[in-house]
Amino acid sequence: MRYTPSVLEHLSGRYSFVKQPGVDAPAAQRDPKVVETVSAMLLDIERRGMDAVLEYARRLDRQESVPELTAEQVRTSGERLPADLRAAIELGAERTQAFARVTREHLADFETELVPGLVTGVKHVPVGRVGAYLPAGRFPLTASAFMSVGVAKVAGVPTVLACTPPQPDGGANDAVVYAAACSGVDRVVVLGGVQALAAMAFGLLDDAPVDMLVGAGNAFVAEAKRQLFGRVAIDLLAGPSEVAVIADDTADAELVAADLLGQAEHGPNSPAALVTTSRALGEAVAPEVERQLETLATAEIAGAAWRDYGSITVADDRETAAALMDDLAPEHLEVLTADDAWYHDRLRNYGSLFLGPWSTVAYSDKGMAGTNHTLPTAGGAKHSGGLSVARFLKPLTYQRVAREATHELADAVDVISASEGMAAHRATATIRLGRQGAEG
Repeated sequence: MRYTPSVLEHLSGRYSFVKQPGVDAPAAQRDPKVVETVSAMLLDIERRGMDAVLEYARRLDRQESVPELTAEQVRTSGERLPADLRAAIELGAERTQAFARVTREHLADFETELVPGLVTGVKHVPVGRVGAYLPAGRFPLTASAFMSVGVAKVAGVPTVLACTPPQPDGGANDAVVYAAACSGVDRVVVLGGVQALAAMAFGLLDDAPVDMLVGAGNAFVAEAKRQLFGRVAIDLLAGPSEVAVIADDTADAELVAADLLGQAEHGPNSPAALVTTSRALGEAVAPEVERQLETLATAEIAGAAWRDYGSITVADDRETAAALMDDLAPEHLEVLTADDAWYHDRLRNYGSLFLGPWSTVAYSDKGMAGTNHTLPTAGGAKHSGGLSVARFLKPLTYQRVAREATHELADAVDVISASEGMAAHRATATIRLGRQGAEG
């Protein structure tokens, strides 16, 4: 997350920095080596099929085969988990699907007669096949299945195929598989990385190609989705996880620092930003972050992210604070102020909003809040929202024209087509005009 120089130049209010990022580069910038590697892999897999997939699986993940889990293995995956983890996964799956169901209820099909004889409408039709990538590396993102598999099934997607990378023993992560099982997954294949996305997109897993790829992943996974876009749909292009906080003098420095570090531990290039109207708070949060890092188990990761990509900005007033935050357009945005409702009404650019001291990003990250945590990063919230049940639905329009509406429509199309020199378009209208006259 970086401020746009032209926005700062025209900002009406004043601001200053307590801490600026240590690295003067966007956290999500694409690495040319990653682009080149992914491009070569996709071309190779498209040309050689499963032989290439197996070669990359052996080379990168030490896999000798690409097993598909049986329905029994998927169903019983929860039996190998502690009871409290199993219960938490079940709760997250249920909450996420519940929110998706309510969202789906508000996406109504409709039909309307714009003028007599001209009927138009929309039908929401689910995508046919979805491929979900379920990360399971150093930090298995257990809740990813809730957001991708579960929401797709609520949308009515008939087939959801999931790929998840192998663990050191060659099998799948049981918690990730159980989350997928609770979310209604149809098939689970133990396969990771670029080769997994390519296999799903090219239809190499004993089935047809998927129509859409979703799910989080590392830089190689994100780049593979970018390059495959067009052949398939994707959820969005997400970079390193981001968090931002707007706070005033009523906020608690300990909570603010904890929530900044809560997302910084996603990776050493995960940005975390505080915009505050209180210099005292800003100056208290900086040392509080350092204090918490002293005992944080993931300090090596979160500390690097905070050092290189963390920032604290002090704004003279709430209008300036809101303008600065809208320019950052963070993936996750917490509001900890005496007037959260004002910010809720004013702010326009964010992936998901967390209002008040009892809200925290982790509640959504782990699926407990119900909302989707697959969200735009790197300023994408200025033009896009996050993944939702709507993304798995195609709003298909239709029209039904009666004879009595033909004259007005055809006359106008005749005129426009003639002005454009598009004779065939013109004929489709004038033929109907002639038939209407002949019959009438």
